[in-house]
Amino acid sequence: MPRPLHPPDDPAIRAALLRGVDTPPSADTARLATFLGESFGPTTAAVIHYGSHAQSSDARPDSAHDFFVVVESYADAYRSLSATVRPSYSARTATALAHVLPPNVISLTLREPNRPLRAKCAVLSLRDLRRLCSPRAPDHFTRGRLFQHVQLVWTRDARSRQEALNALLDARVGTFDWSRPYLPSVFNAESYCRRLLETSFAAEIRPEGGERIAALIAAQRDVVLPVYDSLLQWLVGSSIAAQEGNVYRLTRRAGVSRRVASRLWFLKSKARATARWLKYVALYEGWLDYIVQKIARRSGRTIVLTERERRWPLIFLWPKVIEYVRTRPQLTKNGE
Repeated sequence: MPRPLHPPDDPAIRAALLRGVDTPPSADTARLATFLGESFGPTTAAVIHYGSHAQSSDARPDSAHDFFVVVESYADAYRSLSATVRPSYSARTATALAHVLPPNVISLTLREPNRPLRAKCAVLSLRDLRRLCSPRAPDHFTRGRLFQHVQLVWTRDARSRQEALNALLDARVGTFDWSRPYLPSVFNAESYCRRLLETSFAAEIRPEGGERIAALIAAQRDVVLPVYDSLLQWLVGSSIAAQEGNVYRLTRRAGVSRRVASRLWFLKSKARATARWLKYVALYEGWLDYIVQKIARRSGRTIVLTERERRWPLIFLWPKVIEYVRTRPQLTKNGE
């Protein structure tokens, strides 16, 4: 099996692969990032903005902003959060769960005079961020979000900023390793990115179908496509890919064993992503309404919950969960 790629040393190539990371955030995003840095306390190292607001991909003004909050210590972070925000769960519970299928995903609200600003936060330690963006990642959750357009909107100091940038470089260069078995015989930067999104979406149970991928490509075209064109050019210079006019091809296709290993890894990744839902129940404020609203927004499908399902969801909601999973839009790693 080929050795995993590592980020290049050339500063110019590294800068090209980090295109868009320093895009100025909106005023709402900046206020939320400051609020998160203060809420998690001095242990907060970096705040990375991702998702529909970062990408300008059909985000509603009242929808939550998505962040990775990177901390030095889970225990210190959740003790600070308990003192400043006072969530319904204890710092001890959140800290214990942080070490099980990281990251924890939690909801926080900044109470503004005009309207509340909501943040959906994936909380990771610096150590876990490095691991989950690297070839040693046990699942796809973190890499599947950070290879897209993100903004590094808050850092504690120069060292924390460099740690975050190194992780983002790992996530972007690493796209080639996990997408290689699924790449077509010839491709350009756009079809490469499309295959990344198709593979990522197929690795989780999601409400969106193929139309969401087209919207993401359109929204990120000016930022992300140049990033991956730079990556492909670097692969050509490393003799891993060859350029023929405006398209690329691999100099060596992935073998059967590599394809089988990749499929097994993504199956494990989907299982871990699904198991992580149980943590949402314990930690995500208003988790049930969030899921129902996201399904309605992304798939156009309205789910009406009974009083009994709302009161005891872990007992009575399973029939609707099973029916939704069975009938949701399906997307394979080939985008079909």
